[in-house]
Amino acid sequence: MGESKKNKMSKTNHFHVLSLLIVIVLGCNKKPKQTDLQNDGDQNPTVDLIVALPKNIQAPKGMVWIPGGEFYQGAVPSDTMAMNHEKPRHKVAVDGFFMDIHEVTNKQFSEFVRATGYVTVAERELEWAEMKKQLPPGTKKPHDSILQPGSLVFKKTMSSVPNLYDYSQWWQWKIGANWKHPNGPGSSIKGKENHPVVQIAYEDALAYCKWVGRRLPTEAEWEYAARGGRDKSIFFWGNDVGQLNAHANTWEGEFPVKNTEEDGFELRAPVMSYPSNDFGLYDMAGNVWEWTNDWYNIDYYKGLAENGQTVNPKGANTAYNPSNPFLQEKIIKGGSFLCSVSYCASYRISARMATSTDSGAEHLGFRTVVGLENHKK
Repeated sequence: MGESKKNKMSKTNHFHVLSLLIVIVLGCNKKPKQTDLQNDGDQNPTVDLIVALPKNIQAPKGMVWIPGGEFYQGAVPSDTMAMNHEKPRHKVAVDGFFMDIHEVTNKQFSEFVRATGYVTVAERELEWAEMKKQLPPGTKKPHDSILQPGSLVFKKTMSSVPNLYDYSQWWQWKIGANWKHPNGPGSSIKGKENHPVVQIAYEDALAYCKWVGRRLPTEAEWEYAARGGRDKSIFFWGNDVGQLNAHANTWEGEFPVKNTEEDGFELRAPVMSYPSNDFGLYDMAGNVWEWTNDWYNIDYYKGLAENGQTVNPKGANTAYNPSNPFLQEKIIKGGSFLCSVSYCASYRISARMATSTDSGAEHLGFRTVVGLENHKK
């Protein structure tokens, strides 16, 4: 999101900029107990993983088999850009699964909408009577001219920004912004059918997954797949940041003033515009952030590290972010076209960010996975 080194950007949610800092309150505001952190997943089990794809099963169209295995989740020791919430590194094992080779595209999402009539969060009318139930008591109603369907869009600044923690300088609420008009009225996805669909809230991603009979990846599955077997690498291609432009759609130049487009794109790029990782997955770094199914809990990694190896972890039971104690946030992975080496480096494999479940933005999309237990021949 133009993501800062201290993760200040995670405050953004669907109504945050809409009402000039109205905060959606969906969760508790106290720190969960350590016993609440761990979801399903087994600690220190005898590892018996699904590794190889059975011979009688083929990968669904547009997906690739990710062989099960063990890895260390979290920042590698050599990563000097790693944030504290990417640590401590901990051992994880995951069963094999199928994963989309690229992010869900505008074409794919269009087919879903045509078949179901689904209306995304960003397109729905806003009802103040319902909104205020989720807000701190006494919150004043914004003007009716503001309470209209829309979402967050990026805007360049005219000059250098001294305070990179004030994200309102480059994010704005745009009435009429949604997946069909990702940058607001006047923008269109026509001719961009092969671009990743964006302005997708968590609820929207789940609806699509249900339609195709798949699900969102866990954070562990996503990171394992992105790593592609490179257990000691910072990036999916290795450790040479000099190869970034050839491998990912990110921000070059001074953020958020000038993008020199050295990687060939200023905004979103068509999927598969860059080389795949060693598992055959595209855009696992840059382009758009991707939803995972895990709650963001700042203490979760610590709990996993203390418990030893975990098999198929599904994330924390409860969300907790001391920067946003009122929000229910999920983890997103992969970084986006707004990630700059001078401001953030979320195209790193271990990078992660917290985002409210009702959030949509022009740099946020998703991809799906399916396990053998749900695979249809």
